[in-house]
Amino acid sequence: MELKTYYGTVIFALEGAKTVLEVVKSAIEAKKSLRGAVLSGAVLRDADLSGAVLNDAVLSGADLSGAVLRDADLSGAVLRGAVLRGAVLSGAVLRDAVLRDADLSGGLDGVPVIAKIHQVIYEAASQPDGLNMGAWHTCDTTHCRAGWVVSKAGAAGKALEWAMGTPAAAAIIYMASDPKLERVPNFYSSNEEALEDMKRLAEQEASNA
Repeated sequence: MELKTYYGTVIFALEGAKTVLEVVKSAIEAKKSLRGAVLSGAVLRDADLSGAVLNDAVLSGADLSGAVLRDADLSGAVLRGAVLRGAVLSGAVLRDAVLRDADLSGGLDGVPVIAKIHQVIYEAASQPDGLNMGAWHTCDTTHCRAGWVVSKAGAAGKALEWAMGTPAAAAIIYMASDPKLERVPNFYSSNEEALEDMKRLAEQEASNA
């Protein structure tokens, strides 16, 4: 079985392998880089992927629930719709990773938490000129949705943003602040769509208080 990039270049091959997990684990044990590997929909649950080099890999829809990703490099990886429930992310590099619709519940120890996050973010973003989905940060009083999340998380949020990039940091803060949130919000929608979704979540949060 072979692991390939989006362009068809073979990164690693393991003769006789029956599952993607076998190939991935063998590559990691051999200290091979899996940069750019296409692993969409791969079942990697509970796997020990510590130290794996998966930057720019395509992991859309992959099942990484319970996986140990300690010190793994996932910078620039596409994790859209991936299941990371209970995954160990300590030391993982997620800078510029795409986490839209990913399930990150569990495994978020040490991540800053914003109390009543949906109400806080909607209140800030709904102010006149408070939201600009075209830029992470415009000024102190204008941010995009993700920008408001890292800003409202204080110094810890800004540190996380520096380490991971704005969307990855915001995604993790969202999931840590609301463990019941099923999916990471869309950080690339229009102002109108973002405000509508923020309002929906804020009202839902208030009604459940």
